[in-house]
Amino acid sequence: MLIVFEGIDGTGKSTQLRMLAERLEQEGYEVVSSFEPTNGQYGSLLRSSASRPEGRYSLQEEFDLFLLDRRDHIQSLITPALQQGKIVLLDRYYFSTMAYQGARGMDPAHIRAKNEEFAIPPDLVLVLTQPVEVSLERIGGRDGEGDAFEARESLEKCAEIFLSLEDEAVHFIDAQRTADLVHEQIHELVLGYMA
Repeated sequence: MLIVFEGIDGTGKSTQLRMLAERLEQEGYEVVSSFEPTNGQYGSLLRSSASRPEGRYSLQEEFDLFLLDRRDHIQSLITPALQQGKIVLLDRYYFSTMAYQGARGMDPAHIRAKNEEFAIPPDLVLVLTQPVEVSLERIGGRDGEGDAFEARESLEKCAEIFLSLEDEAVHFIDAQRTADLVHEQIHELVLGYMA
């Protein structure tokens, strides 16, 4: 089973992924947790894009790196784990590429189509939602100032794209509640899917 955590920065994706992984492991499931961009060859280039001395990669360069990173991730980790019957939890997948590169001007439908040529479709997409103002407060408290990915205008566009997702695998989760309440809803959704 492939479960993806999505949403704008500051919604608590990493926290919720960790809480779900721990709970599922306690319940006897084998869980593999990962994130995108990865720490691999291409993901590392993406992670450094906003702080490159020569400036951020172009939109097309970033998109190409996302595709390379994701192909590698799917081949090296996601597919083998799923074939071994494990539950794979991802902090971001191609829906984030749709949102963030879409906010930079690329057509989200084009991004999705190019990814779905090779990407494994997730069983569940958990989109954590909250007002951009709340995210900016959380981000500010986390690292002092947002980077280029976390500017208000960009986050507003990203949030719109996430909210426009229409797919039976997509579930919107109100992330403004306590972490425990959000976790309980997510856990219930996952168990319901597995039933």
